[in-house]
Amino acid sequence: MTSRELIAKRIARELKSGNLVNLGIGLPTLVANYIPEEAGIILHSENGFVGMGATPSPGLEDKDITNAGGQYVTVLPGGAFFDSAMSFAIIRGGHLDVTVLGALEVDENGNLANWMVPGKTVPGMGGAMDLTVGAKKVIIAMEHTAKDGSPKILKECRLPLTAKKEVDLIVSEMAVIEVTPDGLLLKETAPGLTVEDVMKATEAELKVDPMLREMDV
Repeated sequence: MTSRELIAKRIARELKSGNLVNLGIGLPTLVANYIPEEAGIILHSENGFVGMGATPSPGLEDKDITNAGGQYVTVLPGGAFFDSAMSFAIIRGGHLDVTVLGALEVDENGNLANWMVPGKTVPGMGGAMDLTVGAKKVIIAMEHTAKDGSPKILKECRLPLTAKKEVDLIVSEMAVIEVTPDGLLLKETAPGLTVEDVMKATEAELKVDPMLREMDV
């Protein structure tokens, strides 16, 4: 299992029956592949539909059915399509139970930076600002460190913020970390990793949950 698959599989376990959930582009879209159709979880796609399913099998793709990142997806029975105005009314109206987003940086205050790299040409933030404020719970799906090995979970974000104090939970390939009023709480470590391994890869201060356990995927 790759690190990205581990993250997606663990986040899928965080979702509850009856939840209306938005999956951001990139890594978060993989979560759809680990949600059983009978789980009663409804996925919202920012580009205009609910009832999104897993990635289709090779050869069964429909060019007219893609997620917000342009990747082929399926639609479950009962799915519905609508325009962008309705899609953002769902988001801004507070109807989403959960949004799962990627991140460039998260800090110990629950601040999120996920849309701009200085000096490089990258897409804008899309609907992330709306999603972080509109959803009842914000889960971050992210690899724990950057490609150069530097921490992405910081004392304070250095990149422009997408949202202030909106992150509730961080899931990486190394750990599950809850954002609390008292800072970041390490709740789970990935199989084979110690608390010290996680702390070494994290700039932000981590408090350790007395009930710390191994990540369950």
